[in-house]
Amino acid sequence: VTSRNSRIDKNWKPVYGERAVVKELYNACEIELAKTGSRKRMVLDVRAYNEGVAFRYRFVGGEYLKIENEFTQFTLPKGTLAWHTERAQTPYNLLPLEGWENESDRPLMLQLPEGQYACLAEAQVVDYVRTKFKLSDEKPYTLLTSMYGIVEDIAPYHTPWRIVMCASRPGDILANNDLLLNLNPDCKIADTSWIKPGKVFRSGDLKQERVKAAIDFAAERGIQYVQMDAGWYGPEMKMSSDATTVSPDKDLDIPALCQYAESKGIGLMVYVNQRALVQQLDTLLPLYKKWGLKGIKFGFVQIGNQRWSTWLHDAVRKCGEYGLMVDIHDEYRPTGFSRTYPNLMTQEGIGGNEEMPDALHNTILPYTRFLAGAADYTLCYFNGRVKNTKAHQLAMAAVYYSPLQFMFWYDRPEFYKGEEELEFWKAIPSVWDDSRALDGEIGEYIVQARRSGNDWFVGAMTNTEARTVTLTTDFLEPGKKYLLHLYEDDDKLNTRTKVRSTHKKIKAGDKLVLKLKASGGAALHFTPLK
Repeated sequence: VTSRNSRIDKNWKPVYGERAVVKELYNACEIELAKTGSRKRMVLDVRAYNEGVAFRYRFVGGEYLKIENEFTQFTLPKGTLAWHTERAQTPYNLLPLEGWENESDRPLMLQLPEGQYACLAEAQVVDYVRTKFKLSDEKPYTLLTSMYGIVEDIAPYHTPWRIVMCASRPGDILANNDLLLNLNPDCKIADTSWIKPGKVFRSGDLKQERVKAAIDFAAERGIQYVQMDAGWYGPEMKMSSDATTVSPDKDLDIPALCQYAESKGIGLMVYVNQRALVQQLDTLLPLYKKWGLKGIKFGFVQIGNQRWSTWLHDAVRKCGEYGLMVDIHDEYRPTGFSRTYPNLMTQEGIGGNEEMPDALHNTILPYTRFLAGAADYTLCYFNGRVKNTKAHQLAMAAVYYSPLQFMFWYDRPEFYKGEEELEFWKAIPSVWDDSRALDGEIGEYIVQARRSGNDWFVGAMTNTEARTVTLTTDFLEPGKKYLLHLYEDDDKLNTRTKVRSTHKKIKAGDKLVLKLKASGGAALHFTPLK
């Protein structure tokens, strides 16, 4: 056994993110392991950050590899509870480390018996299998790494990073989720000027004039993109559907729509099922670039085995070569690849508004799924199936991070009737210069503050219970005065959305008392006064 130590201390600026500058500080150790009399060598790479520790297995020779099982395991104290979810889009349950019926997906948030919190996660999963956690049959309170299948490759090769993060508050782990980005290589796209985050409106009406109406709505409401949804090229589930041509029953002229959108300052994107992407990707990309499209939403992607993991990340790289941004839907969840290829803007891998979850689920997500990175929750507003208040939905735009933030999901332009509170969604950006998890408890409530330039946006969301939250505005610049735009639920209002808008002057450090209705929330926008 031999070892080598090193240290990295630097700051780097992401193309976009939850913060304008990311700190990368760690001590590293490479521990080389070799069997006596064998040429095969394996290196255990270990990094110690202030935020947590990470390790991976690296094979340095030229041998063929066949990894059938990974014996990485984590033993926790008796009494530890886990926020278990079977898959990326399923509900969460707080369970002891015993008697699980199913495996749990990652990242896994843990509540330790003495009050601390820990998170087990992974980074740089680009050509490996999906792994989850299962309980050991032999060792109590021990989690095993469960592989989806076999990994085969040729060395040099390394496994994904395994991560352990710890904190005294769950919000502190959320504040440190840049660790996953830090465990990925630097950006490999030389010119990133075309990568532009923004808000997105989905057009499910696939007619020329209806898409134009969606573009007009986006321009009026401060939304940067319109996405044409499934069906524009034919039935998405059929392998015979051709994503190079518009379906004969649609009157769409996509190049003309791209030009119209461009004239309004809007970018046009399209949804494409993986069935078409697998068959036609190399043909689609130059064609879509020629049409003037800005991005592709990958639909119904296969994830799990090594083949599909490798295919998916290669597809993102190819999209980058043609100046196309990507949103991956369904069970894919991030592991930091957006640092290396920032044209991967966001991904689903979350039980969002397509499933219409309740407020309990929504207040678990910031401390679980969002530890892994951006998530495309597809924010609803007017849809009648939403289980939560309108102010709860408003606050999501500040609480939930997604560089491509889909808004008004399932809505149509004519549903908007000039509601004043929707100025919050018009003003809010989708990426940030600073982000702070101010207060909250898993499954109870969350108060998240984010800064863009000199403006601050705050979202507060509670679970299915009403609560009063006191917000101290010491995140604002000391000595400055601000105009606060406050949007709260108010059942006494004779309006269809029942959201009260209040505008008042405050100074940094003032305390605000937010009375959150059950399944409710509050949205706040602070602008500096001259």
